[in-house]
Amino acid sequence: MLIGVRADGRKELVALTDGYRESAESWADLLRDCARRGMRAPVLAIGDGALGFWSALAEVFPQARAQMCWFHKIANVLGALPKSAHPGAKKALSEIWNAESKDRALAAVAAFEAAYGAKFPKAVAKVTDDVDELLAFYDYPAEHWRHLRTTNPIESTFATVRHRTKVTKGPASRAAGLAMAFKLIESAQRRWRAVNGAHLVALDD
Repeated sequence: MLIGVRADGRKELVALTDGYRESAESWADLLRDCARRGMRAPVLAIGDGALGFWSALAEVFPQARAQMCWFHKIANVLGALPKSAHPGAKKALSEIWNAESKDRALAAVAAFEAAYGAKFPKAVAKVTDDVDELLAFYDYPAEHWRHLRTTNPIESTFATVRHRTKVTKGPASRAAGLAMAFKLIESAQRRWRAVNGAHLVALDD
């Protein structure tokens, strides 16, 4: 599933299909279809850590910049830490993605590495190895940062789709499943919040 932002700040469903989340080919098929239908390369693509998406993006739209979702990244980092370290790590990670500027975010990354690097190098590497992709949103208007840091519009919408799938005990066929997902997302789209500072969207180009 792909969601885009129009010039007037409205979010809109761009494409939907089934496939394997980690499969580069599944994502590439979706992106190629978008390209065939006239979609230009996105300025910035936001996604979770699924390697399939990023490999496909590099193939089909190599000029697009990448922004990794902080919601998923935080979960991945905490998964590599003992529960006793979670409260402090959550605060330290918040200091990064909520920083007032990119320079302060980089300073917070250094502080996180200093605090946790010796004991938990694998957890820290999940941030330091992807720092460029985690902080890309700082290069765009500040009004848009909250919209660019995560894939929340997709996650919240798919929660509704998953709930309906459970209630109906699953679709009877692939076509029925896609049709159900499309209708639910189409309905949800009417309630999606527009991007702050819509007049600045054009500047992102």
